[in-house]
Amino acid sequence: MIFAAGRGERMRPLTDSRPKPLLETGGKALIVWQIERLAQAGFETIVINHAWLGQQIEDALGDGSRWNVALRYSPEGDPLETAGGIAQALPLLEDAAKPELFVAVSGDVYADFDYGTLNAHATRLAGLPEPGMHLVMVPNPPFHPSGDFGLVDGVLSLDALPRFTFGNIGLYDTRMFSDLAPGTRRALTPYYREAIARGRASGELYEGLWENVGTPAQLRALDQRIAASR
Repeated sequence: MIFAAGRGERMRPLTDSRPKPLLETGGKALIVWQIERLAQAGFETIVINHAWLGQQIEDALGDGSRWNVALRYSPEGDPLETAGGIAQALPLLEDAAKPELFVAVSGDVYADFDYGTLNAHATRLAGLPEPGMHLVMVPNPPFHPSGDFGLVDGVLSLDALPRFTFGNIGLYDTRMFSDLAPGTRRALTPYYREAIARGRASGELYEGLWENVGTPAQLRALDQRIAASR
């Protein structure tokens, strides 16, 4: 699932007439970079939620056949935040209401991360009696020096050191959201904290190219970085 429902206030005026995931860097829309990497990793179905100017996303991406994937859209009248967006999209994430492990990434993230490496974690999580999660952490960027969670020996902690920043790439179990009514507005942060407190959250540190593209200046800098790497 790609989260693409945000308004992108800090990216204005670019997002006044275009949804943030369609902004381009390195010659492609942010969301296209993600779709391509998910397709390369073997994913066949991708759910995209949207709200602000969401029809532009559907018109630009179509059914996904050009990337050999099936795109499913979950429109939201008003943005439901991340957990609310997942609950709204559960019928698209699950087949015949069967629980699934799924990868979710924010639509404004650029990363060279190999999503295929999450397969082993998905197999492990699927065998647990209670739903858990696996989060991809990154070194703390300048705008978030204190990090989000501790990471020790592959286990996330609310208190341990060292602390790293959540890279907005996660692996989740749909069972975590089965009691959340569709249309409910709710963030994912409480789910992170509960899963970590209960010892149900693993993590890994990714130190490759990663950028949470929040402002026009960050978008320009990433564009230059991609150009320089070619």
